[in-house]
Order: sequence, then C-alpha cells, then structure tokens
Amino acid sequence: MRSGARLGVDVGSVRVGVARSDPSGLLATPVETVRRGAGDLDRIAVIAAEHEAIEIVVGLPTSLSGREGQAAALARAFAHDLAVRLAPTPVRLFDERLTTVAAQQGLRASGVKAKKQKNVVDQVAAVVLLQDALDAERATGRPPGRPVDPPAVADDGPGR
Repeated sequence: MRSGARLGVDVGSVRVGVARSDPSGLLATPVETVRRGAGDLDRIAVIAAEHEAIEIVVGLPTSLSGREGQAAALARAFAHDLAVRLAPTPVRLFDERLTTVAAQQGLRASGVKAKKQKNVVDQVAAVVLLQDALDAERATGRPPGRPVDPPAVADDGPGR
C-alpha cells in the first residue's frame, strides 16, 4: 500500500462531497461538502494541499449494468478539470455504483432524518467511495480505478 493521504470526491450537480484518508491509506473520513460552481475546483485544490494528498479519487457513477449516463459524463468532465487544476497530482476515476445509496442507508441506520441527510450525504458518499478505493488498492496492490490525464501543454518554443 502506498503511503500518503488521498481525497475522495463525489460529484453531484449541486454539491461535491469530499473525504480524505489518513496518511497510511487505511481509513476514509468526511471533510466537507463543496457547492458546485465558481470556485469549487479551487476549494478542492486547497483541501488537497492542506492534507498533502498524493492523489484524488473521483467517483464515476455507472448503472448496475455498467452503462454510463449523464451523471458519469458530468463526473468525467469534473475529473478532467480537476486533473488540469491539480497537475501534477494524479486524479483517478473509480466506479462508485451505489455509494450514495449506501451513504443514505448508513445515515438512516444511524438515526439521521431524511431532511438533515442533504447536508452530509455527499460527504458520506465520498467516504464510501474512498474507502472502497482504498480497500481495492490494498487487495490488488495497484492504484484504484483509471487515471485521468490532463491534456499536454503545447510547447510552441521559447518565448511564445
């Protein structure tokens, strides 16, 4: 298992849940919910710097059949923008089927009413996503998911 904290990012259309791991990569914990829109990438960059994250794991929502819909396209675009913003810190996409469902069930089981879940469900989904990614890395010995490669910067020569 690689050493270093990771961030888990659960992308929604309105909010982004953020979780982090401990430096040994054993346990994921919630950090905050970031409002989507202007400044969201900057806020995640600050969180990554604060926790000295060695990589960011972005959830890729797919259907049970493995198909990708509009939410997956949104997550891919966000992951790409995040990879550009955070380069050279690696950003990876990790299958996050049912993480929000698991988060809602966990909150319900712990007595959190549905109305109050809205404020924390994205963070809890990010925790579930990141913990799954950490467990996958521990089981396989390989980084989880697939890397998101930011576009190469064109070199037009000196002085350009």
